[in-house]
Amino acid sequence: MKKIRKGTQAGAAAKVTALVAKLNRYRHEYYNLAAPSVPDAVYDHLFDELQELEKRTGIILSNSPTQTVGAVPVSSLKKVRHTIPLLSLDKTKQMEELLQMAGRSASLLMLKLDGLTVKICYENGRLAEASTRGDGETGELVTHNIPAFYNVPVSIPHKGRLVVIGEGIIHQDDFEEIKGEVSDGRKEACNARNLAAGSIRLLYPAACRKRHIHFYALNVIEGMEGFGKIADSRGKLLEAMRSLGFEVCPFLPLTTKVSMKELEKGIRDLRDTAGDRGLPIDGMVLRYDSLSYSKGCGRTGHHYKDGIAYKFEDEVQETVFRSVEWTPGRSGEIAPVAVFDAVEIDGCRVARASLHNISFIRDLELHPGCRILVSKRNMIIPHIEDNLDRGHYGKGMIPKKCPCCGKAVRIYARKGSGGRIIETLHCDNADCRNQLLRKLVHFAGKKAMDISGISEAVIDRFIEKGFLHTCQDFYHLGRYCWEIIRMEGFGERSYEKMQESIEKSRHTTFVRYVVAMDIPLIGRTAGRALDGFFKGNLQEFAKAAVDCFDFTSLPEFGEKMSRSICKWFHDGENLKLWKTLQKEFHFQEREEETMKNRTENNPFAGCTVVATGKLENFTRDGINSRITSLGATAGSSVTRKTDYLICGEKPGSKLAKAKELGIPVLTEQQFLDMILA
Repeated sequence: MKKIRKGTQAGAAAKVTALVAKLNRYRHEYYNLAAPSVPDAVYDHLFDELQELEKRTGIILSNSPTQTVGAVPVSSLKKVRHTIPLLSLDKTKQMEELLQMAGRSASLLMLKLDGLTVKICYENGRLAEASTRGDGETGELVTHNIPAFYNVPVSIPHKGRLVVIGEGIIHQDDFEEIKGEVSDGRKEACNARNLAAGSIRLLYPAACRKRHIHFYALNVIEGMEGFGKIADSRGKLLEAMRSLGFEVCPFLPLTTKVSMKELEKGIRDLRDTAGDRGLPIDGMVLRYDSLSYSKGCGRTGHHYKDGIAYKFEDEVQETVFRSVEWTPGRSGEIAPVAVFDAVEIDGCRVARASLHNISFIRDLELHPGCRILVSKRNMIIPHIEDNLDRGHYGKGMIPKKCPCCGKAVRIYARKGSGGRIIETLHCDNADCRNQLLRKLVHFAGKKAMDISGISEAVIDRFIEKGFLHTCQDFYHLGRYCWEIIRMEGFGERSYEKMQESIEKSRHTTFVRYVVAMDIPLIGRTAGRALDGFFKGNLQEFAKAAVDCFDFTSLPEFGEKMSRSICKWFHDGENLKLWKTLQKEFHFQEREEETMKNRTENNPFAGCTVVATGKLENFTRDGINSRITSLGATAGSSVTRKTDYLICGEKPGSKLAKAKELGIPVLTEQQFLDMILA
């Protein structure tokens, strides 16, 4: 047998692929159309040529006419554990994050194919095993269906073990042609991705064959050492896979000096390629070329850190709406939450989503049993995008009584943006248990009084037993000492730890006290600004609020926040709580920064500084406290008044806004260097 030299391997693989495609076209003309375009002698000659080429190269494709789909159906899909976890990549919708990653090391920009990830293992050139990605740790065996794929080599010229990761997809034109044929009697397949995922997991190879599944190689995770000098290059290994008969996902190599303009052009070019070839995609993937560099990037429990997925738009899944759960909040507004059949979006199981208000429910015309489209906006927040079965909305969707206390509810209407009327549901019963629970949980929370060891469940039990009626009651639980100790789950030590935490919370600050009062729209950032303006004087702050002080004179304070403060202090019960509760606390003296600390060698004094993204050395509260200690204002949003933006990982829209406004952007290290200089 003549061997093909290494230099001509790629050309031979391409010839195998071309011959398979030509012979399959002739087979289709002969068997399905009854209109052959070539004589039998021509077909037989090409068939013999392919057979000889397969022997010489060792490359045999799954859809080769020299093979038959003879795999035996299976009764179930067995589970298999991945020795190397098939974790996903982190995701972003910001081009800046792609550019930032590309600047660290040479990388590949490739299409994010929208199908099902499949791992294929070869032993000494023969197909040995194939499995789905599953949850990254455990997948399902689908070896029986690989011969039913249209383009997977079942034999390759490679010694030892080789493991290739790729995506099983259905081309868009194939999907349009077959989607009606594979309906389950109720509805057509909704998209190529779902059809591909279901088809690859079918028990019968013959049925899988009809779905036109194609495989595109994305990565090599075992057997790289057999490729010599190129073993550390992801891109060159993929080119080597091409020479073994694999189709490879289209990609572009990037250098560390790639510009935003070049990156944007690369994405446009790859999208055009996907469109021309009918490849289903939902974004791009950027991954480092060097496998050794990638390994040094590490991983989390969820994703590898050597790349990032750039999403074009939020993923949308179809499911069935079941009901609405209504939950009273601290303010008395009853929040609606949709409950629907669970779907997986961006790797997470989603079964609930906020419905915001009555107007939102009415606009969607929701009713039990309707089909809905669900997304995770910005890949974070579950959201119902649309109702596919409109026209059956009924007023019975809105309760007439509070689901917690049973008292009558009222609908409150207000004008939203653009003059649109927004309707919300409210319970006006001040004794509504759920409202009280939410208020007490907020009061004891980490950002307020920080009473550890007293969970929401414990607070709920204390309310039920009559131990808690107001926030002040936390500081007099000692009167129920023996009753609490005898409660299930408690004991003397548990009670002592709780009391220690309560006593510790008596030593508090202006900011914590303001946050604990739960004034609408006033959180820690606003609390710090008020602390600075009133020098930590609670009485001066309250007097200003009662006198309707214009709080918009403070940085980051708008009219709504100003009105909210004044309205809260003009409520007699709130003012009484503000004054009497202070008796329970010892307020820490406010440390006045010296003028030297504020101005000398400190470029941030008097500036407005905003932090975004995940920081290595600070929590969100920690960085805001540090900014404030420098005599600067810790902003919550980027505006024209912002002087600096400190940018960590996954910065989101604030980075784009800062660049648009020409605001200086600092890395966390640059910020630290400036304050230490």
